[in-house]
Amino acid sequence: MFTLLVFLTPVLAGAQPVPDLGPEVEPPSAEDFNPLPEVLPDAGGQVVVEEADPEDEQSRLDELFEDLAGADEPSAAERTAREIQMIWMQSGSDTVDILMSRAGKAIQGEDHALALDLLDVVVVLKPSYAEGWNRRATVHYMREEFGKSLVDIERTLALEPRHWGALSGLAIIQRRLGFDTEALRTFKRALEVNPGLENAVEAIEDLEKKAEGAPA
Repeated sequence: MFTLLVFLTPVLAGAQPVPDLGPEVEPPSAEDFNPLPEVLPDAGGQVVVEEADPEDEQSRLDELFEDLAGADEPSAAERTAREIQMIWMQSGSDTVDILMSRAGKAIQGEDHALALDLLDVVVVLKPSYAEGWNRRATVHYMREEFGKSLVDIERTLALEPRHWGALSGLAIIQRRLGFDTEALRTFKRALEVNPGLENAVEAIEDLEKKAEGAPA
């Protein structure tokens, strides 16, 4: 996965948008990157999360990922995935939290330039914050700046290899660029992490049919 990523990013970063993505590939929407839901006081109540020790937080994440992989009911899996996302959203910085909220609103308002400006500050202030890189990767993708998106996806996965949103984003770009074998492998990895990813299930089925020579 990372070999392909390293190979692609220098080429794509200076030549955007990427040409000839293939007429058979429907351009995915922003939702395919699974950006985290906003947690704002004016969006239905404030969620208060106490600061946690990094080791305790990592241990809790490990437990939650085990629960997610073994969840028998979709509702239980959804609750567990939501709790993981809530932990991912914790930046540990009030300033970064405000910037992330404003960036989220800018994305919803399709003001991608403003969102990018805000997220540029986020990753400078908190380079260890995986969700900052993931959110910026989403914006780069929406602007069809695929090389820059890949760079930020790589940073996200270096910090949190189980980030299923970043994995899905990587697989989507791989598929759009015609790297079907790599995309299939990455989608499968995302599904291993979070078995509830319906888009990944559909993509795997389509890619496997294509590999077998059947119409996708």
